[in-house]
Amino acid sequence: RYFLVGSNPAETKYRVLKIDRTEPKDLVIIDDKHVYTQQEVRELLGRLDLGNRTKIGQKGSSGLSRAVSAFGVVGFVRFLEGYYIVLITKRRKMADIGGHAIYKIEDTNMIYIPNDSVRVTHPDEARYLRIFQNVDLSSNFYFSYSYDLSHSLQYNLTVLRMPLETLRTETTQTRQESFDIFEDEGLSTQGGSGVFGVCSKPYEKYVWNGKLLEAVKNTVHRDWLLYIIHGFCGQSKLLIYGRPIYVTLIARRSSKFAGTRFLKRGANCEGDVANEVETEQILYDASVMSFSAGSYSSYVQVRGSVPLYWSQDISTMMPKPPITLDQADPFAHVAALHFDQMLQRFGSPIIILNLVKEREKRKHERILSEELVAAVTYLNQFLPPEHAIIYIPWDMAKYTKSKLCNVLDRLNVIAESVVKKTGFFVNRPDSYCSILRPDEKWNELGGYVVSTGRLQTGVLRTNCVDCLDRTNTAQFMVGKCALAYQLYSLGLIDKPNLQFDTDAVRLFEELYEDHGDTLSLQYGGSQLVHRVKTYRKIAPWTQHSKDIMQTLSRYYSNAFSDADRQDSINLFLGVFKPTEGKPHLWELPTDFYLHHKNTLSLSQTRRSYTYWWTTGVLKHLPLPFDEVTCAENRHKLTVKKFHKYEEEIDIHNEFFRPYELSSFDETFCLAMTNSTRDFMPKNVGIDPSPFTVRKPEETGKSVLGNKSNREETVLQRKTAASAPPPPSEEAVSSSSEDDSGTDKEDEGAVSQRSTPVKVTDTGDNTKITENVVQSTKDVYGVNLSDVPSEDDLAIYARFVQLGQSQHKQDKSSQQFCSKHHFDKVINLIPISSFSQDNIYEVQPPRADRKSIEIFHAHIQAGRGNMQPLGKDDFLMYREYIRNRYL
Repeated sequence: RYFLVGSNPAETKYRVLKIDRTEPKDLVIIDDKHVYTQQEVRELLGRLDLGNRTKIGQKGSSGLSRAVSAFGVVGFVRFLEGYYIVLITKRRKMADIGGHAIYKIEDTNMIYIPNDSVRVTHPDEARYLRIFQNVDLSSNFYFSYSYDLSHSLQYNLTVLRMPLETLRTETTQTRQESFDIFEDEGLSTQGGSGVFGVCSKPYEKYVWNGKLLEAVKNTVHRDWLLYIIHGFCGQSKLLIYGRPIYVTLIARRSSKFAGTRFLKRGANCEGDVANEVETEQILYDASVMSFSAGSYSSYVQVRGSVPLYWSQDISTMMPKPPITLDQADPFAHVAALHFDQMLQRFGSPIIILNLVKEREKRKHERILSEELVAAVTYLNQFLPPEHAIIYIPWDMAKYTKSKLCNVLDRLNVIAESVVKKTGFFVNRPDSYCSILRPDEKWNELGGYVVSTGRLQTGVLRTNCVDCLDRTNTAQFMVGKCALAYQLYSLGLIDKPNLQFDTDAVRLFEELYEDHGDTLSLQYGGSQLVHRVKTYRKIAPWTQHSKDIMQTLSRYYSNAFSDADRQDSINLFLGVFKPTEGKPHLWELPTDFYLHHKNTLSLSQTRRSYTYWWTTGVLKHLPLPFDEVTCAENRHKLTVKKFHKYEEEIDIHNEFFRPYELSSFDETFCLAMTNSTRDFMPKNVGIDPSPFTVRKPEETGKSVLGNKSNREETVLQRKTAASAPPPPSEEAVSSSSEDDSGTDKEDEGAVSQRSTPVKVTDTGDNTKITENVVQSTKDVYGVNLSDVPSEDDLAIYARFVQLGQSQHKQDKSSQQFCSKHHFDKVINLIPISSFSQDNIYEVQPPRADRKSIEIFHAHIQAGRGNMQPLGKDDFLMYREYIRNRYL
């Protein structure tokens, strides 16, 4: 037997799975439905160890031995012999959302379960194993223990806002069929100590190990099921005068109709399209972590192939094979299924931004445009006009070639109109300043406004032919526009506008470039060919040679390695299942029949050509059907009650891990990309705001910096955090030697304060200090003239007089009665709302009675006078002991 022992992060609760190794082809797993403490697990493993030993001292009598340590189970898979278990053996933290960590899989291990004594060998097993392992799980697969990555932030937080009454009824219903016999023990001890937890079913389209977990889904506890997504995840820190704002980009690649560039085009018979990726940008204030108290905002957009039956024949070995429409679809059946899925998940309006070429000498890309227009026109006949699908055609290639038009300016106009229609998600109501200083653009914003904030309704669906280069640039521009609104909604900028060449946009652009490169490698076999800089026409001349190399790399990958990658994806996702007596995967001439189920069997029910949406969807529009509180959606939720002191819901312990030894060098939030460290210029006196436009030559990281430089800086980040910075010119003029070693980050600030002092003190030795001290132009950004003007001197004299008079008034008021009239003293009228308004006095905060009592009790305890414990203290202590040790 194999014993799989799993624990929570704090290692205080354990579960045990028993895997039988005597079955040659079946998977027998026993979950003993008990939560063990650390002591109980040790005793259990000790007893098993003793029980499995033969005579003491005999050779090979090891008893129980540890096979592998892992961070999670990806799933179980079987080819032609017995089952394998796939385990995550290495992970790396990639992002953090509200205290919930998101990890990237770095390494996995496949272990064959049946014992060698019962193993039935098959000659083709090794080949299937090699094909399965061709899907590199260490490249861009992500998971989280406590956050549902398959759903958007809006969905996850909307579920959390479910009414309490609904949760109570759900808990009472599910308690009878509770999986764990000890799970609800002691919950009804005290009223009010319970906290409700909601767990939703993952969205299957974006889960990549759904088929691998299918064999055990109904036999093991849900804590064992770890769902993984494929795509991209990146996070950067935007520092706004020291306030940390985390910008996160998550891309979820669809597992339906998944594959490589020329082998997967268009859509299948179920409405799933090729290269479908949902990109979500999440912005939140990292100074407050919890979802209930923090400020969170997100914006979602989608890319995907044109939803028609079309393909390209690569046997001709042409760089651009001709596009062929495989089936006539006069009633837009496939497009209807696809847009029905989108209405359920995103609501309305659905906006299509079609970037394919409109004018061509030989009809190539235009074939798709004409068919898509016909499909959308047909489907819109039956939708209510206010929820119709919006179609925006824009030939991006044509505009790029013309010298008169700026591509990104035009895209910016489209982006503004799109974000205004869909709105975005934010979990807090509009700030008071937006009411005091109303912005025209803000008042025109769409979406759905609720008492707790705003919801995004509808989505932008961008496509070109490949959905790679043009699509990524268009998505970046829409994301940049949405980012401005998100920053404005959190009260971080005064107008919802962001300029190019600011630290914030450069940081966001780098995230999107990484996102585009990753998705392009997964589908097309090479990195992006055309980037944002290409369309801005500021790319260096060396970029052209790189573009040619990426094009050749893409062509080579498509011609020679895509077929093998497609086979491995089909096997990994369970699209093809090896069976005895049937053709092997490598013997199939095409995988068309695997992805199009209607070729093997006719469906009994035919969908209506006019009422093409799912029943109930239209009733709730513009809200997405998946987020509406109704009986159908409640079945997808599992509600559980927790103790309020339980570790599972303790975000502080989850994030800070007080039970682990951690070093600052390896702390994720210090190592991640930082706008101040990686993008802001290092010159003294520079405006530290990340929203200031900077010239290319004065940026911290060159705008034209290539990918290799970026990768080098990523590698250097960990060492840079621990190593002292090199001695700089500014550091020489710091006020004292002791200060320079205390706080490395403050060196720049020290030099700013002390540099002007040096200039005034030196007097005669100005020539010597010119080399050490920077000019006033570098420090302040302006040239200070030698003599101030008379007006400036008069204002300064008046300011000094005001200060002296105030000082006199403060001193004299202590000696004389306040009603006494003074001569030659200016009476200043306070214009502030504070009662005492001068530069020497601060009104102390008022502490309530309970706080004063606690403080006095603390003082007495320090002197040895302990107060007797009350009834509440005893109850709290008893509750803590019960949860911790019993």
